[in-house]
Amino acid sequence: MIVHKFGGTSIGDAQRFASVAGIVLAHHNQPGNPVSAQTAVVVSAMSGVTNQLISGARAAAEGRDSVYREIKAALLTRHLEVVETLLTRSRERLDVGGLVEDKLHELERFYRSIAMLGELTPRGNDAISSFGEQLSSSILAAVLRERGARAQAVSATDLIVTDDNFGSAAPLVEVTRQRLQAKIVPLLERGVIPVVTGFVAATETGVTTTLGRGGSDFSAAIIGAGLDADEVWIWSDVDGILTADPNLVPQARTLAELSYAEASDLAYFGADVLHPKTIRPVIERGIPLRIVNSFNPGHPGTLIVESPDADRELLPSIISTTGLSLIAIGSVDDSWALPMAARALQKLSEARVEVLMFSQSFSEHSLNLMVRVEDQGHCLRVLSREFENGMPGSRCNLGLKEQVATISVVGVPDWNGVSTLSHAFSALGKLGTRVIAVAQAATEHNVSFCVPDDQVADTVRFLHVELGLEAAP
Repeated sequence: MIVHKFGGTSIGDAQRFASVAGIVLAHHNQPGNPVSAQTAVVVSAMSGVTNQLISGARAAAEGRDSVYREIKAALLTRHLEVVETLLTRSRERLDVGGLVEDKLHELERFYRSIAMLGELTPRGNDAISSFGEQLSSSILAAVLRERGARAQAVSATDLIVTDDNFGSAAPLVEVTRQRLQAKIVPLLERGVIPVVTGFVAATETGVTTTLGRGGSDFSAAIIGAGLDADEVWIWSDVDGILTADPNLVPQARTLAELSYAEASDLAYFGADVLHPKTIRPVIERGIPLRIVNSFNPGHPGTLIVESPDADRELLPSIISTTGLSLIAIGSVDDSWALPMAARALQKLSEARVEVLMFSQSFSEHSLNLMVRVEDQGHCLRVLSREFENGMPGSRCNLGLKEQVATISVVGVPDWNGVSTLSHAFSALGKLGTRVIAVAQAATEHNVSFCVPDDQVADTVRFLHVELGLEAAP
């Protein structure tokens, strides 16, 4: 049995839903392959939808009613377009179209409640965030049925049981396994393809939780482990884990096989195709994990196993993350102190703003914070409210410094006879890249650079050449 997980870019529009349905059916009951006799699917929200949902909730809490209404209307139009394009059977189209409308009317009621309270709680944020997966799973199950398969949308709130750490809930392994065995195994035995909501879960009392940003990968691994799957396949928009972003470096090479530990390192340093928590459940059950491309389904991708082939080629990987903002908060004098930095980080944590990197040198009277561009406005508003009266004996200084990106070199400590990290520092110096901040672990396995956003493409391409990664495989 294989668990297939499809991310947001894989189902970004009607054409992509159709392609994903084709991939699922091609693997389900594949002739001569007993592993594919049973298939489970885990699906994310359509690309960008979760960010829109959260933006609407934040707008509601701030009294910007027109913003959340526009978001709800845009989501309704986008999802109904998929339904009307792909579902030709009138009954199926009416049923799923009605479900989409009902769910988005429910979403607007949530928004109105948040607006009345003037506050977005972590629990409320999780409830809002879960709508995208509810919609996409129902649509994909209907598309599969339209093509003759037996498929059923299943909410992970009935399957994955977690603690109540809203925003980044931890699964309760044994009770989750019991739920999966009781609810999903009978469907598989009847030849039904369950289409499960990724990212979403619930407490033992049924309160909706989420597994963290990008948590659909984690959902697939939890489900795969709970069902004793033969493999878990994560479908993305690239040919596995590569030596660099192929959009920046067309010559980037696929890392054909990795160990669990190597893949974990890459995930924690920002490899977009794999959520950092995904590896843990498959390690415990010894389940192979494969990263494959839904836009190029014939490519074998990257296989992640406990013990890779000893003769495989080991390559470092350059991981770049764009769309980030560097925000500074501090004082105009020397009154800035560590308790103020802690206060700022605590408030951002409570507001569910993920700080990807932060720095404060001995000579600076400020804290530098790196957040995603979509969180920039919310971050500034949270800090402005917290420090609106300034700090005792000083004046608060808060603002956006610039748009930035991160570049991480992860993998082989000694590559081509030279320290990988020394080689990376040398390459950036040779190119003249302005390094804003550096984060380095105690080992020589990885280093991360914060650089201006407009320099990331040239820097990644130059690093790829300087590290000798463009040689023929």
